[in-house]
Amino acid sequence: MSWPDSEDLLAGPRGRRLCWSLVDPGDHPGWDRVQDAAWAGDLTGLSGELAACVAETDLASIAAETGEMELLAAVGASVDAAMYWQEPDGEDLALASQAVREALLPVARAVTAAPAARWWPTPAPRQRQRYVEWIDDYDHSPVLTGTAAELAGWRSETIKDERAARKRPKDPSANYSGRWWSTPRPSRLPSTTRSIPGIGAVGLVLVEDPFDWIEPRCWPVQAPPNARIYEVTNAQDWAELVGRYPLDVSKSRRHDWWRVTGWAWSWLIPDFTAVAPDYDAVHLTAAGYLTTAGWPVPVGEARTVLAGWNPDETYWLTDVLTHAGPAAHWERQEDMLTWALATPGTGPPNA
Repeated sequence: MSWPDSEDLLAGPRGRRLCWSLVDPGDHPGWDRVQDAAWAGDLTGLSGELAACVAETDLASIAAETGEMELLAAVGASVDAAMYWQEPDGEDLALASQAVREALLPVARAVTAAPAARWWPTPAPRQRQRYVEWIDDYDHSPVLTGTAAELAGWRSETIKDERAARKRPKDPSANYSGRWWSTPRPSRLPSTTRSIPGIGAVGLVLVEDPFDWIEPRCWPVQAPPNARIYEVTNAQDWAELVGRYPLDVSKSRRHDWWRVTGWAWSWLIPDFTAVAPDYDAVHLTAAGYLTTAGWPVPVGEARTVLAGWNPDETYWLTDVLTHAGPAAHWERQEDMLTWALATPGTGPPNA
């Protein structure tokens, strides 16, 4: 599967933030002024200066030579800036205008051409999935059965929360927060990311709203070749999933998602209990995350937000996963950015 259009990378705040982080014009005299304006939340009148800074950036090196971990670190910085319970920060606001997107387009083209990003739009590799177990605060080895009960419990709690939200203020600007994610959480449904050379799993480095955990175990799991996986590679894929299996969460998401997007009307997320009869899993590609997360995607007259779903993460909705070997214990290094293999872990649990 190939990359979507380079322009698509600039459709959402996370892709724009990635491209912005890669601009490096050296000693260009206008760069300090552009940075200060972006941090203040307004690049009006400076898109030409930004374009000049982009022109001074070594885009050929980004396209041809940037290493996988270096590029993932840039994605990680964008992921770290994702917040769905408050207004966008200055840089996200400043990067949203059409003029700024056009100035960043050469960077987007360099990223989508980079060999290190070649896997970002690809389907979930069924034989190279890893379940990340964070053992700093709790010890939850993967439970690969009982997904139907987990889904039922998730839907029940979601409906209960939506009903309770009727008592919340109708004014979207009221100082109220609640559930802001669009994933099948809270539940013990297994979610996985792929393994890549150098780290145990993508899920070690690309995590929204992360905790300061430093000791994970990565469990190899696999799905059969005939597993039915819905792939989200762009905003259209996400909108189609939500439109086919809609669950109204307008009241429970009203305040948080209005602050993020400015949309104050109907909100939808997927009803994953309805998805499960047709698909065993839903996989959000890294490209799908960068193009889709954090903005109000139209679904008919309503909107949806992809929120709290990490790049390359797959949620498994049926009992198709099996263990594929012992867990490996990884440790975060002192720079807090890299990981090293510590020791192999235990074998697959009986659960």
